[in-house]
Amino acid sequence: MNNRSRILDDVSQLMTNAMGVAQGARDEAETALKGWVDRFLQQRNLVTREEFEAVRAMAQKAREENEALKARIEALAVRVEALEAGAQSGE
Repeated sequence: MNNRSRILDDVSQLMTNAMGVAQGARDEAETALKGWVDRFLQQRNLVTREEFEAVRAMAQKAREENEALKARIEALAVRVEALEAGAQSGE
């Protein structure tokens, strides 16, 4: 019985070690693949998702500022027209 228990312990230890090796190989393969993909994308001058989102946010902010400036210019144009009309009627 003791010999059988020892064999089961050894098999269990081997399985545990094999799982550790498999996990290490998986991690290494994942790291290698990620590096390959990163190099592939850099060679083609593609942007990352983070870079895309940053530029997208900047474009959205610029669009909003442009709309605000457009509204301000229109309001100023109305004021100028009113001032010119008042100046002409006072002449």
